[in-house]
Amino acid sequence: MRYNTRWMTGMLAQAARRRVLFTMASLSLLAAAGGVGGAVAATSDPDPKAEPQVFVEQVARQALQVLKDDPQLKSGDVRRVNTVIDEYLLPYVNFEKTTRLAAGRYWREATPAQREALAREFRGTLVRTYSGALRDVNPTLDIRMLPFRGDPQANDVVVRTEVVQSGMQPAAVDYRLERTPEGWKVYDLSVEGIWLIQNYRNQFASVIQQQGIDGLIKTLAQRNQ
Repeated sequence: MRYNTRWMTGMLAQAARRRVLFTMASLSLLAAAGGVGGAVAATSDPDPKAEPQVFVEQVARQALQVLKDDPQLKSGDVRRVNTVIDEYLLPYVNFEKTTRLAAGRYWREATPAQREALAREFRGTLVRTYSGALRDVNPTLDIRMLPFRGDPQANDVVVRTEVVQSGMQPAAVDYRLERTPEGWKVYDLSVEGIWLIQNYRNQFASVIQQQGIDGLIKTLAQRNQ
């Protein structure tokens, strides 16, 4: 029984750790358009047409400043998180693609209205799932860029980083970006080898197979209440 208790405690701690890391990876996108908080507004906006490694580092550095300057965001205030996403995230992230890939083959079967509803509820799920983890972030958190292994001229690349924080082992956080006419856009991220899209694809498929696309939309909506 003691072994099982220790095992369960370890699993819960690992899950909490991943929530914090997923949150920090997502926050690296929240500041992408700049202008969040006084200190951030004074810095240069990230350049989506720069080298992918440079762009991700610019975004990540601003994200750290956002946390320091915005106590509502750090407290996990869902309304504030939503406001920041609406104002500063969407121009730099292809969330429609994120949702489409998470839905997999079922996306082709969905009507335009279902696609819109699914993207809306999926975003709400991500916000509510990870906003609470912001309370566990401490001022020692930093992001370390790792050597770029891809072709910066390619249209789809992965930028590798490590999140470091006092009392926590460094964790691998990778970003998948696509090149668009407007510059680089992020559409997937990985924490310790777990890609967000793949993780939700499995969950989505299970619900859709049993309840259909409308069932998935309803399930996500209920979680978002």
